[in-house]
Amino acid sequence: MTKDHVSINRDVWNDDASNWVAMGERLWVSDPQWGIWGLPNTSLALLPETLDGKDAIELGCGTGYVSAWMARRGARATGIDISRGQLETARTLAGQHSADITFIEGDAEATGLPDASFDFAISEYGAAIWCRPEVWLREAWRLLRPGGQLVFLGNHPLSIICTPLNGAPCDRTLHRPYRGMWGADWTEVEIDPSGVCFNLTFADWLALFREIGFVVRDYKEVCAPKDMTEMRCWVPAEWAHDYPNEQVWWLEKPA
Repeated sequence: MTKDHVSINRDVWNDDASNWVAMGERLWVSDPQWGIWGLPNTSLALLPETLDGKDAIELGCGTGYVSAWMARRGARATGIDISRGQLETARTLAGQHSADITFIEGDAEATGLPDASFDFAISEYGAAIWCRPEVWLREAWRLLRPGGQLVFLGNHPLSIICTPLNGAPCDRTLHRPYRGMWGADWTEVEIDPSGVCFNLTFADWLALFREIGFVVRDYKEVCAPKDMTEMRCWVPAEWAHDYPNEQVWWLEKPA
């Protein structure tokens, strides 16, 4: 992949920022709910019950609702995103809710923040799919203190290889090779073009974690709830009843 994914993805999210305001407003006042199916933290615990006294960062924060959830749990929260448009919404909502959160316009692959300055890092989509894994994960490692945790949710590899090359919704055909996968370029697809996203095979994820030094504490594959019948994003619920469309990794930087 040779395209300038940072500039491409920045432009995509700036152009689309207005379409995410309403969802940001809704999620800022909600309890944590994860992924495209909106699963509660009680069933998919990306956040601990308390973050009292912890320094926490959201990598690719968008409208900042995850940062808001961390702040409500007692964290000194920071959110970073490359999209100025998304950050305008995040800062507006922080003002409306009197939330003391630091929002930074910047690249999660190179934040410029000090070493070992956070106890907890998280990405729900954001850096988890829009940044190169071999780069942003090393940056997360650098930012975390010994014993710090990283949690991230993104697309399951199956959701990419089962997506037709024209960008149509997931189906039950393998459209891309799994071996050697790096992600997908959505910039020129016929249906709902967007940016450049990244993913890896399971073996490559594990090899990368081991190379960086992360310990895997947990992993979950996420399917649609059985009572869900509608399509979300490009994923039909009927497909996601049988196949996971999202994955969550819980990692730790050893003390």
